[in-house]
Parts: sequence; C-alpha cells; structure tokens
Amino acid sequence: MKLRILDDSVRLRLARSEVEAIARGERVEAHTTFPDGARFVYALSSSDGTTPSARFADGRIDIVLPHDRATAWARSNDVSIRASQRTREGALALLIEKDFECLEPRDGEEASDRFPNPKAKRRRDKD
Repeated sequence: MKLRILDDSVRLRLARSEVEAIARGERVEAHTTFPDGARFVYALSSSDGTTPSARFADGRIDIVLPHDRATAWARSNDVSIRASQRTREGALALLIEKDFECLEPRDGEEASDRFPNPKAKRRRDKD
C-alpha cells in the first residue's frame, strides 16, 4: 500500500492482494520505521459504518470504509473511492485507489501485484 499526503488530502493506493484483503473484511496495514525506532503506521479497514472516516492518533493513520462499499469497489472495475470528512478547519479529502502498473518500469519496484494499467493498451495500440 502506498500513502500520499498533500495538505488536507490523504491518498492510498492498493495492490491487487490488498484490495482482495479489504473485500474479505481484512485490515491492510503498512509502516515506516525511523532511525530512532519510532514507527509511522497507516492502515485501511472496513466496518459496518455508513461513511468513510479517517483518524490520526499515536503516530498512526486509520482509514475505515463501509464494508458494503469497500466490497463493491473491490469487485468492480471502479478505480477509486472518494470521500470527504469534516475537520475543524474545513475538510479532509480521502482517496482510495487501485494501484496500476507503471507505464515505465522503475528500478527496485515490484509490479506483479499491481492492476493492469488501462493506458498501457492505448499506448501499445498507438505503436
């Protein structure tokens, strides 16, 4: 799972196996360990709730999707789930996406668990 944060938006990109885990109701979690041993954790799970939500506490971001919505997304061709959550200063945008293969291979990055990139077919058709 990849995490991208920009101002008041949080974006997660999930590999195929992670999307399948969410569809089964499992939690997907990743972390970064810093030299001093501190860990930053981010996780995605589903629940019986009705709206997506995010929470940050103790160096951890937890994003929760409604189980029915997460399952429907995982089993569809839909690329993303977008949501917004009110904050004291405005709103936090949430974007959960299926992670596509890169059009150009990147050294050190494994792509076998990524979704086929729809732009790759268009690119091959142009060649």
